[in-house]
Amino acid sequence: MRFHVLTLFPEMVLGGLNSSITGRAISRGTISVEAVNIRDYSNDLRHHHVDDYPYGGGAGMVMEAGPVVRCVRDVSSRVAALSGKCPRVIYTTPQGRVFSQKIAEELAKEEDLVFLCGHYEGIDERALEMTVTDSLSIGDYVLTGGEMPAMVMIDCIARLVPGVLNNDVSAEFETFHDSLLEYPQYTRPEVFEGHRVPEVLLSGDHKKVDEWRRDRSIERTLEHRPDLLEHAVLDRREKQYLEQLLREKNAEGHPD
Repeated sequence: MRFHVLTLFPEMVLGGLNSSITGRAISRGTISVEAVNIRDYSNDLRHHHVDDYPYGGGAGMVMEAGPVVRCVRDVSSRVAALSGKCPRVIYTTPQGRVFSQKIAEELAKEEDLVFLCGHYEGIDERALEMTVTDSLSIGDYVLTGGEMPAMVMIDCIARLVPGVLNNDVSAEFETFHDSLLEYPQYTRPEVFEGHRVPEVLLSGDHKKVDEWRRDRSIERTLEHRPDLLEHAVLDRREKQYLEQLLREKNAEGHPD
């Protein structure tokens, strides 16, 4: 899978992604990441300015439409020549849909993804209207630029690409799998400052271990993210366990 990040700070993107799991995947050629400097598409050959004051007044500067459109078109045409289709262009903005594991799974099916990172007070709206296919947010807050959101999304998407993780099945059984939060994890020693690892994890009974983990996931989701349970994929036993938890919770909230 190929990621193309259009940014004013390519060194920031490459520095963040060329480490840990994504870095190893890049080294192996499982994924590729290129950071394209939008300044290279400026008509200002001396200073490479890409921003100007906003029409109508206001604080800060706005990225000009010209360099952004030329950059997106150049990268998109290169991708189309290689893959035979134009890539999706993702603009990282707090005004977009909130990024989720489901969206990551959808995007992981693409061969190429282009991420457009804004800066300053944003990008001229005309450039967005002419180039962007998807607007995505990582949360309801404002950052200095779109680089960190792009890196967050790339890290999440890359984990779903076959061969990126050492254990390919691990991506299927972590947080948000089946719309459930991940179960607690433990390692050696068995006892730490008086706290023991749950006995079931030492039993060697894989069926009981799997059931224990699913139950803990259901409990955590109910406690921390009950909104996810609406879409959770549960079997009959797990549904009965959730109903039991809900009855106990309702009983605690309405004491006699």
